[in-house]
Amino acid sequence: MQFNSLSYLVFFPIVMITFFVIPKKLRCPWLLLASYFFYGCWNVKYAALLFLATVSSYAAGILLEKAKGAKGRRKAILAGCLLVNFGMLGFFKYFSFLLETIHKVIAMLGGQVRLSAPDVLLPMGISFFTFQAVGYVMDIWREKIKAERNIVRYALFLSFFPQLVAGPIERAEEFLPQIREAENLNVWDEKRIRHGTAIMLYGYFMKMVIADRAAIFVDAVFQPDAFVNFQGTISWVAAIFFSIQIYCDFAGYTLIAIGSAKALGFHLTDNFHTPYLARSIRDFWSRWHISLTGWFRDYLYFPLGGNRKGKLRKYLNVMIVFLVSGLWHGAGWHFVLWGGIHGGLRVLEELTDKPRKAIRSFMGGAETFAIKLWQTVCTFLLVTIAWVAFRAASIGQAIGYVKGMFSKFDPWVLVDGSLYRLGLDEKEFHLLLIAILILIVVDVLTYRKKRLAELFTEQPLWFRWIATLVFIGIIVVFGVYGENYDATAFLYFQF
Repeated sequence: MQFNSLSYLVFFPIVMITFFVIPKKLRCPWLLLASYFFYGCWNVKYAALLFLATVSSYAAGILLEKAKGAKGRRKAILAGCLLVNFGMLGFFKYFSFLLETIHKVIAMLGGQVRLSAPDVLLPMGISFFTFQAVGYVMDIWREKIKAERNIVRYALFLSFFPQLVAGPIERAEEFLPQIREAENLNVWDEKRIRHGTAIMLYGYFMKMVIADRAAIFVDAVFQPDAFVNFQGTISWVAAIFFSIQIYCDFAGYTLIAIGSAKALGFHLTDNFHTPYLARSIRDFWSRWHISLTGWFRDYLYFPLGGNRKGKLRKYLNVMIVFLVSGLWHGAGWHFVLWGGIHGGLRVLEELTDKPRKAIRSFMGGAETFAIKLWQTVCTFLLVTIAWVAFRAASIGQAIGYVKGMFSKFDPWVLVDGSLYRLGLDEKEFHLLLIAILILIVVDVLTYRKKRLAELFTEQPLWFRWIATLVFIGIIVVFGVYGENYDATAFLYFQF
């Protein structure tokens, strides 16, 4: 069941209304049942994997707590839990990729051995709930939190439907207390529901009006056989549109998730904070997919030694984290390349920090508008070029795309009508540009700490109703949907 489907627009109100009218003790079981139904709508068989992740991490948490002081036993329990959860993730997400890599290596060596991989589908959201389960167990291992004894509450923590499929990756210390307090929520909080609805509507706008419209143009250009015909200017436009598409797609999903949870009385982690207004790659990763960045920092970067073992080791740790992050996003070497590019840029920033500071000082200081704009534009362009590796089907295609971006640059393409023959006619193209302009304005206001959703909920009733109806009308009239809507499913569902 997708957020941008009629099914969800029926499902969510039923879940919310029932949640508030049933006896308080039944609230968590009801949300758990609704969450498994939500997940089962994708593939009911894979609900068993979610259940296995739940049972294994729940049991591991209790056993770790009981084995306090028995170091060897605790290590065995932790290792067993990690083996089960990462084993599931590895099999379903990376087994075929591993076999394909082995085949290529054998072929390079002149061999002809070929192993057959089982035909399995990637379970929706497996990377997200696996990381959430592992994070919970690791926090108990570090004695940062207490194990949750109520299996229903813990199962809901791992399967809460708004964030189950594509995050945010919640921490137990922040989300489990909210689940425990679910029985004490106010039966009906109109302001909270208004706030959640406003957040959801903007998420739908980002997804259906911007991301899915940009996808039409991007898909027309980023075709292996067609891309050679769209080099130079058009390739840059397509790459920039993909940057916009993936941001609006993923951030749009997150806003719908946050808004849904808010209406129910739960707070989810803010996963994005104006990432394309970042002034450096480090700043970008403090604003993009914040919950995943924090997970890798706490459960991989710090255990590797972080920055405590010298600069060389720090740079190595940074590269490891970004390479693993790339592989987490997809079973393909082009995803690893994407992670490696960001890791390399991050290390390069560290190495050139002093000369860049000297240049900024010579040019008037780091806080001048010109310097800020220059940093933002440069960061966005670097991120956009890196996204090409993410969007491509292979490293070879990614290299070819980037080469095409720096050849045959013809600015007249922007005004001669060529852009209107790539899936979007002139009206649709201009509509996309207007929507992107709205996105930029909202992000700038958000960057300046203007809480637009809260400001909206504080307006008079008549204004809220008119604005809500207008916004719904914009999404319905200008949103991209129809019989083939699955073609533009949320991009991060595949991870």
